[in-house]
Amino acid sequence: MISVLETVTPDGQVTEVLRHQGREGQERLEAPNWSPDGLTGGTWFLVNAGGRLWRVPAQAPRLEPISTGIAGRCNNDHGFTRDGRILFGSHYEAEGAQIYAVPVAGIGASQAPEKVSCATPSWWHGLSPDGLTMTYPAARGEKRQIDIYRRALAGGPETRLTEAAGHNDGPDFSHDGARIYWNSDRTGHAQIWVMAADGGDQRQLFRDDRVNWFPHPSPCGRWLCWLSYPPGTEGHPADLPVRLMISDAGGGDRRVLREITGGQGTINVPSWAPDGSAFAYIRYEP
Repeated sequence: MISVLETVTPDGQVTEVLRHQGREGQERLEAPNWSPDGLTGGTWFLVNAGGRLWRVPAQAPRLEPISTGIAGRCNNDHGFTRDGRILFGSHYEAEGAQIYAVPVAGIGASQAPEKVSCATPSWWHGLSPDGLTMTYPAARGEKRQIDIYRRALAGGPETRLTEAAGHNDGPDFSHDGARIYWNSDRTGHAQIWVMAADGGDQRQLFRDDRVNWFPHPSPCGRWLCWLSYPPGTEGHPADLPVRLMISDAGGGDRRVLREITGGQGTINVPSWAPDGSAFAYIRYEP
């Protein structure tokens, strides 16, 4: 399996960053993040491979292992504060996934990560622009239904934002922190939804026969990008013919940005460039 890390601009200009031939412990690269410019020697991408997190420098692309203090069972739910000072990662423990935060300056050092989730399972997905509040899907109670939650990084109780039947996933804050985009199958199959940051005014942006996951609004406030599966797809599996879609922030003017082989691992968490000029993703070749 070959993993190809690429970026694409809103007008469809594609740049290949790294072509990776899978090998033991690094079989496939997944879920890129785009670091804020100027971080620790320049722009770099963060990816998951083999349960570990890796750095890909933009100017000299290669896989560099990083140590966050989280053991080697990381999943695809990771990312940065918008100022680039804190890195978040989700790690599977005996009781389920937990969310950790670690200062970027402490990566590779002995600084211990801080657990910022209050129960399991919890999967990090987005952070408010002011860096104070995270949003994440989590399963609670006997039914173990996955809903969208928010919690202050400073601690305190979590707030459940969705309660309708169905699977709710992939939350991400708008550029101004006023709204949260997410995907839900409450009307039949996964579609893109938006709500106020406090959980109010929940509405479906549009409806089509595609199975739509992981909406990500751009930091500039102009665009919304998401992953679109063929009709009838269950969940978000890997290695299917998928589309990267783009629209305006309100879900209008929808169009296909890329048609690739991918799915699970192509995008999960926020992967826009800090200025909203391009979007990072991973496609796969046999």
